[in-house]
Amino acid sequence: MQNPTPDTLVRYRERLSPSLWLLVTAAVAGPMVALTFTPLGSLPALLTGAGAAVLLIAALIAASPAVRVTGTVLRAGKAHIDARWLGTGVALVGDDAREARGTALPARGWHLIRGGIDGVVVVQNTDPNDPVTSWTISTRTPDRLLAAIRDAQMAASAHA
Repeated sequence: MQNPTPDTLVRYRERLSPSLWLLVTAAVAGPMVALTFTPLGSLPALLTGAGAAVLLIAALIAASPAVRVTGTVLRAGKAHIDARWLGTGVALVGDDAREARGTALPARGWHLIRGGIDGVVVVQNTDPNDPVTSWTISTRTPDRLLAAIRDAQMAASAHA
């Protein structure tokens, strides 16, 4: 068995997939599309509606961003930052998370917010050359993500 090097160690991985309610809502599009195609016959309408619902659900799942901490890098969607530039972080749930996603959301911060996901991690950005002041990331397990970020910070400081 190989030991992964600290630069490739996956500390945390989560896909911010849509909530069940959003997937059910997308599935309801199938009968609506089927009604549109009823002049062509019931079988073509049914097949078109079912295909539209499956394609919409697949697109929602495929387009959902991922949050990963690999080695010393935090990746949230298409953005990434080395852990050495991350300051203190806080894991929030409930009313605190709602406030962090709403009125307390910094205008100069970087955000990866997804509806239907209650938890949020807010981490300060200490890079003096970066105009972004903080990262606000939706997550289903805020404590685990924050622990992975802290592990990556410790690994980054050990490499320095």
